[in-house]
Amino acid sequence: MYCRSLLFCWSLVGLASAAELGKRGGGGYSIYEMLNDDLARLSLLVMGLMAAFIYVWKMWHRLASHMRRLASFNNEQQRYFVSPHETLSKVKNHITYAPLFRSRHNREFQLSRAVNMGTLPSRLHSFLLVGIVVMNVVLCVVTVPYGSEEKTVAGLIRNRTGTMATVNLIPVVLMAGRNNPLIPLLQVSFDTFNLIHRWLARIVVLESIAHVVAWMVPKVQEAGWDVVGMVFGESSFMLSGLIAAIAFVLLVIHSPSPIRHAFYETFLHLHLVLVAVSFAFLWIHLDGMVSQNYLLVAVVFWALERAARIFIVLYRNCGRESTTAHVETLPGDAMRITLKMARPWTFKPGQHIYLYIPAVGWWTCHPFSVGWSESEEFTAEEKGIPMTQQDMLGLQKTTISLLVRRRTGFTEKLFQRAQRSTGGRVSLKAFAEGPYGSIHSMDSYGTVMLFAGGVGITHQVPFVRHLVQGHADGTVAARRVTLVWIIQSPEHLEWIRPWMTSILAMDRRREVLRIMLFITRPRNTKEIQSPSATVQMFPGRPNVDTLVGMEVENQVGAMGVLVCGNGGLSDDVRRVCRKRQDRTQVDFVEESFTW
Repeated sequence: MYCRSLLFCWSLVGLASAAELGKRGGGGYSIYEMLNDDLARLSLLVMGLMAAFIYVWKMWHRLASHMRRLASFNNEQQRYFVSPHETLSKVKNHITYAPLFRSRHNREFQLSRAVNMGTLPSRLHSFLLVGIVVMNVVLCVVTVPYGSEEKTVAGLIRNRTGTMATVNLIPVVLMAGRNNPLIPLLQVSFDTFNLIHRWLARIVVLESIAHVVAWMVPKVQEAGWDVVGMVFGESSFMLSGLIAAIAFVLLVIHSPSPIRHAFYETFLHLHLVLVAVSFAFLWIHLDGMVSQNYLLVAVVFWALERAARIFIVLYRNCGRESTTAHVETLPGDAMRITLKMARPWTFKPGQHIYLYIPAVGWWTCHPFSVGWSESEEFTAEEKGIPMTQQDMLGLQKTTISLLVRRRTGFTEKLFQRAQRSTGGRVSLKAFAEGPYGSIHSMDSYGTVMLFAGGVGITHQVPFVRHLVQGHADGTVAARRVTLVWIIQSPEHLEWIRPWMTSILAMDRRREVLRIMLFITRPRNTKEIQSPSATVQMFPGRPNVDTLVGMEVENQVGAMGVLVCGNGGLSDDVRRVCRKRQDRTQVDFVEESFTW
């Protein structure tokens, strides 16, 4: 299906370009201009082939996982899946799981508590980014007749860089959307697409600058700066291109990690305004040119993504009733938000939503992992009245719960609003968009380790619930599930107490689940007491290497390790899993959201 869609989009762009070239052919449209268009479409084809390769790789992985899950039924030991694949383990150790340097990947570089410099890409991400950069450099300079006169060479580079900047807007827009269809298709996280989006956007800006400079330098050398200013003043074509280029540059200037993290709301709104300005003036600049077709595709992608978001929000939250958020303050500057949804939802482990609360954050939205979800059915008071399927669905109610840590901005305002209310609780009208995510499944692993730091537990609790239920029903491979949760104070246990009470009461839970709680800042070590052999509490920080080693010694089948927490914890778990790739079958999954 993906290949057919790719060929269809390729044909549309090709036909539009061919038609435009046909119109201009009689006016002396040069072979170099036609070559620019071919090279631009070649860049789309290369990125499409990269996506196709990832799709085949992920399909093979999905098929292998499915077959492993089926083979685990009525197979308690699953010994066949313990031994690692020699080649695949090397690929995971040195490429897919490897940080760029040593062991640091997701731990942020911080100059201070307020200044965040971002993270390092992984080795695989670096290979992809270098490949994209090299491809753009090559396509911008290849086939240029450097032996010709200087004015001709500058003109060809000017047109080439302008065309490449415009065609790159298509993947830039596609990868920025949370409704990006490639996320579920390729099972690649939004976090990865967001990284590629940022680097492709920087390439667009550099190509735009090269485009302007390649036009300006010959003009200045020939007639001086006065003529350049006069051209911008008299030509709407030149002025619109200059304004679009300036808007692109401003997009990069206000987007570095320290600014983005410190003033995220301001960054987001300014980003949208600058994108709209740059696209509008670029459309005027490209009027009648082949490259306008590429800009049109980018605008269509942007419009479809925004329309999809509006539709999802309205459909999910507007029905016979509206969605209501019940906010409750908890110890440790946290909140439990319980959403009474207007329509029934079906959630999977690992999914998240974007939450709007107009009374606190106007139209802004923020992503939160779904920690718990329940469906309730209300019976009608009138007995004996036949009901349609639509009526039955209307009686179903879905409740979802989020755990939110108090930070700055939106969460700070919401916490204060709840704290000022009676009993530390407040009910507000809300809108939930989603669900998104859930690209990783742990169903095929006989041994599962789940590491959580702080509020990262919200990502792990649905997996625990799903795996324990699946073990009781005989639908998953899990025979050993270990949850490791690291918190600062015993008070933080209150965050998930109602959810964990439900899990501990589940059928056959003791056969499969073990919980290990690590309290890093206990008031008194005497208060650290383990409730049972399957729920243990320890003071201090865990030794990740020791914990993973213990599970490997008792490993059943393939082992999956999922971590959701701060960057330091994620990097430690990654390092330990890489170290054991040549000894046993261990898959590492990291849940992170960098912005």
